[in-house]
Amino acid sequence: MKRLLMLGLLSFGLFSCDKIWLPKPPGYNRIDLPRHDYQKLEQGFPYQLDFSKYSLVEPDSFNLTEKNWINLNYRDFGAKVHLTYKKIGGNTEFKTLSNDAFKLTAKHQIKAYGIEEAVLITPNGYSAVVAELSGEVPTQFQFFVTDSTTHFLRGALYFNTAMKNDSLAPVIEYIKIDMTHLINSVKFLD
Repeated sequence: MKRLLMLGLLSFGLFSCDKIWLPKPPGYNRIDLPRHDYQKLEQGFPYQLDFSKYSLVEPDSFNLTEKNWINLNYRDFGAKVHLTYKKIGGNTEFKTLSNDAFKLTAKHQIKAYGIEEAVLITPNGYSAVVAELSGEVPTQFQFFVTDSTTHFLRGALYFNTAMKNDSLAPVIEYIKIDMTHLINSVKFLD
């Protein structure tokens, strides 16, 4: 009798539920982003700019001979904004520098779904070209700012991870706002 009662309760428990249970889709980690806050770059460079307080200024280790090349390291996000500076004049022409910047962006056409470029004038009167890349590319946002006669500053966003860009989308958008602020704050020193 006990076995029959147990069997009845067990079968009642198994067949009384209407819900169909499905596995949950894979999710992404929650990323808490701080509010945007900026500080001025220290003296010692031929340019001034505002950069995020949540990034650290580091010398660029790729080319140690270029003292004006720096990285803005977003350690919490595993991202870096590489900034390279060149003085125009002598053997370095504006046309060469701008062509090199466009070539570096175009190299990503193999993996990019699209590249949107925009030309703008900054509040300080400089020309800027911004390139936004979509797809599984190593750099999603690139730019250069120049006065076309003396100074040329180029920047690109890179991540230290092989994660898919759709999972990085909130961080990419966050850093793009910081980079836009940086572009608009650039001031070249003579």
